[in-house]
Formats: sequence, structure tokens, C-alpha cells
Amino acid sequence: MELRLFVGLGNPGLQYTQTRHNAGFLAVDALAKRWQCSWVEKSRFKGYLAEGAGPGGRAILLKPTTYMNHSGQSVRAVADYFRLPPQQLLVLYDEVALPLGKIRLRPEGSAAGHNGIKSLIEHLGTNQFARLRIGIGREPPPPVLTNYVLGKFAPEEQEQLPAILDGCVEAVEAVLAKGLEKAMSIYNARSFGSPPDP
Repeated sequence: MELRLFVGLGNPGLQYTQTRHNAGFLAVDALAKRWQCSWVEKSRFKGYLAEGAGPGGRAILLKPTTYMNHSGQSVRAVADYFRLPPQQLLVLYDEVALPLGKIRLRPEGSAAGHNGIKSLIEHLGTNQFARLRIGIGREPPPPVLTNYVLGKFAPEEQEQLPAILDGCVEAVEAVLAKGLEKAMSIYNARSFGSPPDP
């Protein structure tokens, strides 16, 4: 099976740990734990790299340390080094337009206002790469979006996170085992974690 690259988007630094905008980092951390691989900082790639074996073959996990808005620099460096076309890439990141507990697989698409994805499209020269969007939104929408996205998950949201991250891992493994289309049909309609009682 071909080598695959899985990128989690987020911001480096302790101040961003457990923030909603770092959902992508949390998801690839969960993948690394499942596949029993360890993170190593690689300055040449401007990120943390973990290599392991997922279902169906060898996989590389990446957490860029460039800050969200420049993630494409790191992804391009890794893709060039391993000679990976965009079709062998899957990006995991936060999506405020989806409620917490929902995830969405997509084969391609625009940045839709997400600066990390915008950077990837700019540096890869295409939007033809798969992505897993991890819902962090809520109703009613927060009054100040930036503060909400960069804020830490609330305690009741923290309780949902393990189930959500398990869902992300399952979805990625389904992509590897069954293909993107089949995985989309299974996981795009599901919810993960029980929202707190009102």
C-alpha cells in the first residue's frame, strides 16, 4: 500500500494546548497513540513527525510548528521530501461551522475561511486533497469568533472529547481500509460524544 500523510492543524505552545483551534493536533495525537508511534521534532520540516503503520500500510503524521496561518510551509516540505502527491494527504482540522460532536470527511474543497487550509492550498498549489473537519461550533454562535476558537474547551466539552477523537481515529482508519467514499457514507452522518444536559 502507498505511503499516506496525515496532517493535524493547530498552533504550537502551551498556551494553545486544549484550545478548540487545536482540534487537529488532538486528533493526530490520538492517531499516534492508536498506531503506537512517537513524535520527533524535525526542524527541516518545521514540525513534529511521527511514522508508523496504520491499516493498510505505512503512515506519516505531521503537526506543523509554523502556527496555523503558515501550515502550508511544513506540509509542502514533508510532501516534497517523501514525494507525496496531494492525493495521498489527509488534513484534520477544526470547523466552527459544524457543531461539537460532528465530523465531516471531504475529498477536496475551498478553505472556507480557515487560514490553515488557505495556507495549504497556497503552498501545494491545489485544493485537491482530502480533509477531516472536526466540529467545534455551538448554538447560538459565539459573539467573538476569534476568542471562541482560540479559547480552551469548556469542562463539559472536555467530557465529549475522548469520544470525538475516537471517532476521528475510526474515520481515518475507515478511509485507509475502505476508501474515502465509503468512510464518508458511514461517518459524515454520525455524532460522537453526548452533549451535556441543558
